[in-house]
Amino acid sequence: MSQRPQVSVVIPVYNEEAGIHLLFERLYPALDALTVPYEIIFINDGSRDRSAALLREQFERRPDVTRVILLNGNFGQHMAIMAGFEHCRGTRVVTLDADLQNPPEDIVHLLAAMDQGHDYVGTIRRTREDSAWRHWASRMMNRLRERVTHIQMTDQGCMLRAYDATIIRAITSCREVNTYIPALAYSFASNPTEIIVGHEERAAGESKYSLYSLIRLNFDLITGFSILPLQVFSLLGMVLSFLSALFVVFLALRRLILGPEAEGVFTLFAITFFLIGILLFGIGLLGEYVGRIYQQVRDRPRFLIQAILETSDSTRETNDA
Repeated sequence: MSQRPQVSVVIPVYNEEAGIHLLFERLYPALDALTVPYEIIFINDGSRDRSAALLREQFERRPDVTRVILLNGNFGQHMAIMAGFEHCRGTRVVTLDADLQNPPEDIVHLLAAMDQGHDYVGTIRRTREDSAWRHWASRMMNRLRERVTHIQMTDQGCMLRAYDATIIRAITSCREVNTYIPALAYSFASNPTEIIVGHEERAAGESKYSLYSLIRLNFDLITGFSILPLQVFSLLGMVLSFLSALFVVFLALRRLILGPEAEGVFTLFAITFFLIGILLFGIGLLGEYVGRIYQQVRDRPRFLIQAILETSDSTRETNDA
């Protein structure tokens, strides 16, 4: 790495032993074709298979452009990417999943968009090769997130994105424990854009994102970028309190005019259970915000690095930077 790289490609890896060799076969030729200095930063996020060993072997084959960060455990995809951001040296940074659902050959299109003056390039999958429930869940989460946070991302689930180095520095300066990097980058970007890219079936292995993971991700999105849910819940509480007061007045007048009656007891039960359900939902929502505060004030390390595999040239340039 005698030249400072113009492009850094950051790739989190978690239990990708079955298909990572296919990634190597397509990624390096695609980047070599760019004819610009580049580096690839693999972050092993506590894989339990042979992913770390395979990354070490690849580093030994291409030490000129390959760097490997070995985390001390499984800290999650976004924290792995954050570790890559803190060690990348390129003026442009591209994130890519290791499962080959986003073709590495499309990286050139993201860089072309940046050549037009954009500092953040999001992507939209042309055709999604996912199950129907993932299509539906992703579409619903996108709409909810856009309404609450006002962050315009057509396809929030696509990790193939490009960032200017100034945005990367802004992201790494934030010390949030839980965050969604594409949304955070969008909030810092001055001239963002989106382009359409390809989408393929996983080359091997299985998705690491369950329905629960998608729900948790959107909780992080909503609670990390907006207090609108708390405001809506407060407004809802005021409306329900007013309606409940009117209903109590109605029941009191009815009792005075018509006398006591027992037929409406189940209606009262239904109303009570409805209000209790809303109350529990509100407590859970408030707990999400309190939980974020709790995690933040502990000020624990977001991730721990076990080792970094890189050449002495890259180490010297990193220290100079």
